[in-house]
Amino acid sequence: MIQIDYQLQPENLSKKLSLFWEFSGEKIKNIDKNYDAAKGSPVFTVNGKYTTRGWTEWTRGFQFGSTILQFDATGEYWFLENGRKNTLEKMAPHISHIGVHDHGFNNLSTYGNLLRLMNEGKVPFNEWERSFYELSIKISGAVQASRWTKIKGGGFIYSFNGAHSLFVDTIRSVRILMASHLLGHIFQGEGDVKISLLERGLQHIAATAKYSVFYGEGRDSYDHGVTGWGRTAHESIFNVNDGNFRCPTSQQGYTGFSTWTRGLAWAMLGFAEELELLEKIPANELTGEKTEFENMMLKAARATCDFYITNTPVDGIPYWDTGAPNLHKLGNYLDIPADPFNDWEPVDSSAAAIGAQGLLRLGKYLSEKGETETGKKYWQAGLTVLNTLLDYPYLSTNTNHQGLILHSIYHRPNGWDFIPVESKIPNGESSMWGDYHAREVALYLERIIKNEKYLTFFNSLSPALSMGEGANKNN
Repeated sequence: MIQIDYQLQPENLSKKLSLFWEFSGEKIKNIDKNYDAAKGSPVFTVNGKYTTRGWTEWTRGFQFGSTILQFDATGEYWFLENGRKNTLEKMAPHISHIGVHDHGFNNLSTYGNLLRLMNEGKVPFNEWERSFYELSIKISGAVQASRWTKIKGGGFIYSFNGAHSLFVDTIRSVRILMASHLLGHIFQGEGDVKISLLERGLQHIAATAKYSVFYGEGRDSYDHGVTGWGRTAHESIFNVNDGNFRCPTSQQGYTGFSTWTRGLAWAMLGFAEELELLEKIPANELTGEKTEFENMMLKAARATCDFYITNTPVDGIPYWDTGAPNLHKLGNYLDIPADPFNDWEPVDSSAAAIGAQGLLRLGKYLSEKGETETGKKYWQAGLTVLNTLLDYPYLSTNTNHQGLILHSIYHRPNGWDFIPVESKIPNGESSMWGDYHAREVALYLERIIKNEKYLTFFNSLSPALSMGEGANKNN
């Protein structure tokens, strides 16, 4: 269980954040200079060099999005121009990509961040440029929304595996539907039927909460008391003929009955930030009761964050799956710091980078709702995780290594992760999503420390939804 540091304050991480952005900039320039873009999107490192892996093109937005976040944090215009140029020249195919569920990952990381910077006044205003970013987000949201499977009582955005497949990952990518809706886009189907992007997004969130998260009750009552509530399944399988749920399974985790921790982290962050958005949406825009949506999301957010805290080692870095078959050989591994150099099971630092932001956002949300003590628990847990992540052995200080956060895992069951000669398990490598999300949570906290506008994906999309300045006042 995470040993939460209740004394840690955001300002205590300032020196680490400064060093983090210094190394981050060096890594971005190294990749820009040395990576062969003709190979495709960079996915993970092998011997410290980024390489690709043909599965889906889901990481290119993280590459260019990282340069945009670097500009936001440092104000260095080289990063802005690099991110803007590469977004313009290389991201268009991702807007119209009908074969993936990753639009929020790719296009909010690039077009979305560029639009946010312009609307926040951090870059010069240009009407045509802003319109270009807005149109890109609008169409991307509509394309993702078209990947739709109806089930009893709702539906979901199906994964690249097919119409039967709900991935827990998509809980964060579904933001693109919300962004498209907030920009006023009208999504139309056959016969010019207008389809609410907001409703589709909420239905997908509801399906994820109902089928991807386990609460120790009903169908999964056997979970309660063993690992606690909040475990997640990577993939949920449905009968597309009648819309019935069939079973949980996993692609990148150990089994459908264990918890792949990066999937858990996607859920933690996805539910937390959608809660932030829901609070700002007028009740008359919703097809159901706002309190019901809020209760559903809040239950899922609490459960997943509780599971992470309970089933992660004391320093906040999880192993790649909480049911990984050789964890028992590590002894009381939850009572000591995670060991990325052990002989049995790898850790996944990318899950920590994603999960830390989920913990921080949920903590802030609950504190502002009056649940000060509970909110502080999640907030301090998030700071604890980030404090570990920004230090040895996770922060990559070797200038020859292109990765920023070490000990990330991509696909353990497929054996895709690099194992050093002297090791028995993968370690020492980075991933594009892990590095991006480390930058994103670092920027999130940096802006709180500096008392800047609170960082959300929706702030700049609608003036009425702005969460305003002074975001650290309640923490």
